[in-house]
Amino acid sequence: MKKILYTILYGLTYALSLLPLRVHYVLSDVIFLLVYHVLRYRRKLVRKNLADSFPEKSAPERYRLERQFYHWLCDYVAETVKLLSISDKALLRHIEFRGVDQLEQVFDEGRNCAAILGHYCNWEWLSATGLAFRRHPDAVMGLIYHPLYNEAFDQLFIDIRSAHGGHCVPKQDILRHLLTLRHEHRRSLFGYISDQSPKWENMHLWLDFLNHDTPVFTGAERIMQKMNDAVFYVDMERPRRGQYVCTFRLIAAEAAREEEFAITRRFFAMLEQSIRRQPAYYLWTHNRWKRGREEFNLKYDVIDGKIIRKEAFK
Repeated sequence: MKKILYTILYGLTYALSLLPLRVHYVLSDVIFLLVYHVLRYRRKLVRKNLADSFPEKSAPERYRLERQFYHWLCDYVAETVKLLSISDKALLRHIEFRGVDQLEQVFDEGRNCAAILGHYCNWEWLSATGLAFRRHPDAVMGLIYHPLYNEAFDQLFIDIRSAHGGHCVPKQDILRHLLTLRHEHRRSLFGYISDQSPKWENMHLWLDFLNHDTPVFTGAERIMQKMNDAVFYVDMERPRRGQYVCTFRLIAAEAAREEEFAITRRFFAMLEQSIRRQPAYYLWTHNRWKRGREEFNLKYDVIDGKIIRKEAFK
């Protein structure tokens, strides 16, 4: 039954992906009307996130941002589906990679890279980064992902993300996988999406991010330091519809030499700069600030760096 569901799902998605990209954008406009005006998908949450993040903007300005965001969100879905069948050559006409020479210089030194990014612009299209490698075309372009509960959808997303050379690794297996690649002397660039809201027991660092007191993940940094990667921030821009520019900006030449949390702090500062430059392209439907410091302090103690749930809340 699972195989049948996957076959049907893949066949329908692939058939849809064969449509020209301009047709995908027409369909996206139709889907926008449904998602925004009929279903009103998470509109209250998006409105609250925008109001809290940009109190300096007027209500009409935030309303325009809200509509622009939903238009982009529908485009994101259409663009992601298109990945399944678009050729490498055609895709590279829609996304430009800058700073790849810095990555390859690290490869020349016999070392590996890590890329840290947020849910901003079309992060799925970054699976094509390996197409920009010139001196190291065999380097592994790795994508760390959280497996979906539904196996058919999980396999479909793996197919989409590997269509242009992306190498998908479940997040729970990443450290073992990196050590294997190192043992095999294979160069790699792995991307970490690191702007999700951590669970209570993983709240080791709070930062001022988009006008919020924000708990942040630090696990990616610990892996980068263990592997002593060169760490790059992925700065994405969308000059116009169907066109992205991805620039790799060095955060740390040698992660192991950095002080604790320095890489994470730089990442969130750079991500906020990107978002403030083009606010509509951040994933505002994500309930990013659902867990606050006041509730954390009420329920947990921090003893010798360990987060321990208080007896009254066990």
